[in-house]
Amino acid sequence: MNGCRVPLLARLAVLYRTWHCWASQQWHPNQVLKLLLVLIGTNGVLRAADDAPATLARLIDESWQFQLREDPLFATQAGDHRYDDRLPELTLADIERRAKATRDFADRLKAIARSKLVPADQINYDILARQLDDRLAEYRFKGYLLPITNRSGFHVEFPELPREVPLETVRDFENYAARLAAFGRYADQHIALMRSGLAEGYTLPAEVLRGYEEPLEAQIVDDPARSLLAAPLEKFPERIEPDERQRLSKLALAAIAESVVPGYRRFLAFMRDEYVPKARDTVGAWALPDGRDYYRYRVRHFATLDVSPGEVHATGQAEVKRIRGEMQQVIERVKFPGDFAAFVEHLRTDPKFYADTPEQLMKETGLVLKRIDGELPKLFGKLPRTPYGIREIPAYIAPQTTTAYYFPPAGDGTRAGFYYVNTSNLKSRPLYEIEALSLHEAVPGHHLQIALAQELTGVPAFRRFTGFTAFVEGWGLYSERLGLEMGFYGDPYSDFGRLSYEMWRACRLVVDTGMHDLGWSRQQAIDFMAENSALTLHNISTEVDRYIGWPGQAVAYKLGELKLRELRRTAEAKLGARFDVREFHDVVLSEGAIPLDALERHVNDWLARKSASAAAN
Repeated sequence: MNGCRVPLLARLAVLYRTWHCWASQQWHPNQVLKLLLVLIGTNGVLRAADDAPATLARLIDESWQFQLREDPLFATQAGDHRYDDRLPELTLADIERRAKATRDFADRLKAIARSKLVPADQINYDILARQLDDRLAEYRFKGYLLPITNRSGFHVEFPELPREVPLETVRDFENYAARLAAFGRYADQHIALMRSGLAEGYTLPAEVLRGYEEPLEAQIVDDPARSLLAAPLEKFPERIEPDERQRLSKLALAAIAESVVPGYRRFLAFMRDEYVPKARDTVGAWALPDGRDYYRYRVRHFATLDVSPGEVHATGQAEVKRIRGEMQQVIERVKFPGDFAAFVEHLRTDPKFYADTPEQLMKETGLVLKRIDGELPKLFGKLPRTPYGIREIPAYIAPQTTTAYYFPPAGDGTRAGFYYVNTSNLKSRPLYEIEALSLHEAVPGHHLQIALAQELTGVPAFRRFTGFTAFVEGWGLYSERLGLEMGFYGDPYSDFGRLSYEMWRACRLVVDTGMHDLGWSRQQAIDFMAENSALTLHNISTEVDRYIGWPGQAVAYKLGELKLRELRRTAEAKLGARFDVREFHDVVLSEGAIPLDALERHVNDWLARKSASAAAN
């Protein structure tokens, strides 16, 4: 096709699209240059636009723009504010339309000759192919009929909207009010999906729906000004005039009263009268239609590896045995007189291991974080520009959720990342876990990795906001171990906390596959984790319920960490004295969150280049 002339309108169309993507900051200038070099032949004549690199670039852009349009909440998070006045549409017709478009994208991608792409574009090709295939599998297994879990979903996430959207201008507040006004329809669409799920045998287990009403009732208020969603109206930016403030307040409060509160009320009634009474009495995904095939897909999806539930279960059992031996060594080091069970009971019940107030827990966590910050340059050559903060988990969801979680920064740089700490039920939040937890959730774990990914240049936008669980959570668990290299875990109890957290993730491999593939009961899973970890019983129960409601996700942590440790051992063995841990970490993080098989190829390519360079010198 080199040198083939194309009509002027075709040239202009391609060039305009390239300029538009650059101007709207969807592409980095390097991408624009690469595309133009592909389009221009050696004789200066515009090449035909169906070359593999150009075709892939167009397809990536089209699929990304489609994703932003279809999920306005994700678009806002990614820093694209064209759809800030909308919520996603979730009717069955919309879901079918998205599936049809996804099939079209997948077919077009398969028609591109991957062999004609440069290595960087081959990574883009592979990641897009995996994403499209997974979306189609989720549709095929009707995962959309289970749109919430016992701890996540629109009903618990929507009250956080004020923290996730821009609220600086009149237009921002109008967009915010429009989203509030759309909530009633959004809730009704979820009800319709879940009602269809009831009819077709796709429901959450009744076992994990205890306390479902608490986060819902917290949003049903008599006075809209008392709603969590009214918080932004208490303090407008100075640039907004008093008359406008009054108008915007009236607009938002009316939306809360007429849409949000009735929407929550209808959803609560649906859950109470229809859904919970008919929820299934089994806990494993095997009980769903095509359940075992569905679970096998979920394991491969979250692991990004071709592994079976049986292989995962066996890996978990082996890791539990190994970690148990290391935990026993710590018990002997502190000269505890009893056995493992007695030591764990001591940790669960001795008041000295727990904070007396939420303020104390937050201060202890903040101190650990600042100590970590000072050690990061020892292990990383590149650190993110975006800062992070620390917040308490909102009270309305704290009893149902985990010990901590991380929320990423806004894609446009207008909001930092945040590490959320659970300060409810303080007797379930031991101080000896703070170091491992903070290393995982903040730095060098989730914040460092995700912020660096969002700051990448020279890659398509969809790559900057892709989060493959095995990479993201595997990196978080790998980061806990990095604390040993940063001078943490000097206190043996804190080191036991680290091992307990590692044991927790190893147990996940066993209990997730146990419940969803082997038919384990909820109590079997709780007993296994209680016998092998130092987690408090409250946290164990909460975690097991999470695994029940989110099949397959829990296996990603340990499998990802094991792959990262394997790659590091390979690099250390091949490079010997030339191994630089800072360079290794920078290489691992340089492509953002990618599937584990792609990560292995990326690291091996780096090692090959290093070896070739050393041989040449």
